[in-house]
Amino acid sequence: MAQTVTECLAAGTDSVTLIADINTNGKKSTHVGGSAEADTTMSQADINETVQRNVDHLEIILAYEPVDSDDDTPDVKGAADSKKTTHVAAVTTGTDYIAAND
Repeated sequence: MAQTVTECLAAGTDSVTLIADINTNGKKSTHVGGSAEADTTMSQADINETVQRNVDHLEIILAYEPVDSDDDTPDVKGAADSKKTTHVAAVTTGTDYIAAND
């Protein structure tokens, strides 16, 4: 059975969460080994690479679409924006974070 748009977007939820947390907490993000008390030992370049991998993951999910009428790939690309708003916003946030911390 083919996945639904909702199931595809659910696969990206962890990436949305990671990007938001790193954007908010920077080197204190638990997603890069930091804590409320201490910065991570990861370099900024490694943190940016982590964010980029998650941006790439979301972009792949957001580009899903069937290639023809026989293809059961869910049409995430053509889905209503309200279903994917947080994912699109996370791509922008991640890209902006990397640019600001390059």
